[in-house]
Amino acid sequence: MRGDTNVKKLLAEAEKPKELAMKYHPVYRGKIEIEPKVPIKKLEDLAMWYTPGVAEPCMAIKRDNDAVFEYTGKWNFVAIVSDGTRVLGLGNIGPLAGLPVMEGKALIFKYFGGVDAFPICLDTKNAEDIIRAVKWLTPTFGGINLEDIEKPKCYYILEKLREELNIPVWHDDQQGTALVTLAGLLNALKIVGKKPGEVKVAMIGAGAANISIAKYIMKAGVKSGNIIMADSNSILSKERVDVEKNDPAKWEICEKTNVEGKVGGIPEALEDSDVCIAYSKAVPGTIKKEWISKMAGDAIVFAGANPLPEIWPWDAKEAGAKIVATGRSDFPNQINNSIGFPAVFRGTLDVMAKKITDEMCIAAAYAIANYAEKKGINEEYIIPTMKEMGVFVEEAVAVGMKGMEQGVARRKMSRQSLRLAVSSTLKRSQRVTKTLMKENLILPLSYYGKQ
Repeated sequence: MRGDTNVKKLLAEAEKPKELAMKYHPVYRGKIEIEPKVPIKKLEDLAMWYTPGVAEPCMAIKRDNDAVFEYTGKWNFVAIVSDGTRVLGLGNIGPLAGLPVMEGKALIFKYFGGVDAFPICLDTKNAEDIIRAVKWLTPTFGGINLEDIEKPKCYYILEKLREELNIPVWHDDQQGTALVTLAGLLNALKIVGKKPGEVKVAMIGAGAANISIAKYIMKAGVKSGNIIMADSNSILSKERVDVEKNDPAKWEICEKTNVEGKVGGIPEALEDSDVCIAYSKAVPGTIKKEWISKMAGDAIVFAGANPLPEIWPWDAKEAGAKIVATGRSDFPNQINNSIGFPAVFRGTLDVMAKKITDEMCIAAAYAIANYAEKKGINEEYIIPTMKEMGVFVEEAVAVGMKGMEQGVARRKMSRQSLRLAVSSTLKRSQRVTKTLMKENLILPLSYYGKQ
């Protein structure tokens, strides 16, 4: 797939979902809704589910706060919290305009993780206000998913809430992207016969995604000094006094990485590197063919920007890359957060964990990588797709087991019991959706004229 004609075709394909979204969002007027999950055969049943019967579970929770996980849906409720300051590739569009994205996230949570997730878009950009609002919400929710919050405050909000709350707090733009990228990288390195401790990694872009990816790949064995990260100005190093003053998270990268003291920009960062991990501009040509050609042999290129990668896969291949991954589903090796967060929360919620640790996320990454490896990895299959439902089960089980091992889980379960709980919840969620569609309680797109 090459040439201007193919690029025009791809760009046209990228526009189709936008056209369909504008057509059908007003038809369905939202992607999720609340439905009863208890039987109501007669009106008298409400005396059990509501007053006067409900007083008894209320008092049980008052005597033992952890009983709330047994008597209510808190165990499976997740708040998707955003201020709309960094929405997808759209930037600071605000909480109202960000709501469709958060609804979509909730849909994926439910279908692929069986998680009841609620979009919570906050009308504030102040970090302390966001922290305060999340704290106020915690009696209702068993987990918090921070979403599309601009840096550097996203780092502060995540760490502050992780420290102060006794329910799991997660930022998908950091942890989700990092664990899925790590999963793909682990298998890519196996294919080219290189080990994490031996490779040089060029990271293009220094936002929340790449900074978290750097942390995770270091935990997986990549040497910190072998990482070269470049932002829109230049390569990060201890000489970047501008970073030291303005961005603590990025400054930590300056201090830990680039042991060679490389200077320059993207071309210099890529030279002689084994791996390129890019999460920067969604503009093909941000990374040029001639820069890829100066990478080490059997190079691995992850061009993760959406909706368009920093370099077209065929250009990277022609320049010598052995394995190429992008964020797009129409190319091989899609690095997709959606195979991460539903399962991570499923495993976390089933063991009633108080937090999602980095080790739980890394366990998820290895579970994803192992799932693909068992199926047979190759240059165009380093990571599972969302169609492979089995990966969500394996990942959730790995996360839950690691949470119990680390002592952050309220509930103790055997691996077999956890697997059964995960599998049954996922099957139920998808079966409910399919049943509603079969009964035309969710009308098909064709009903509204989709060709």
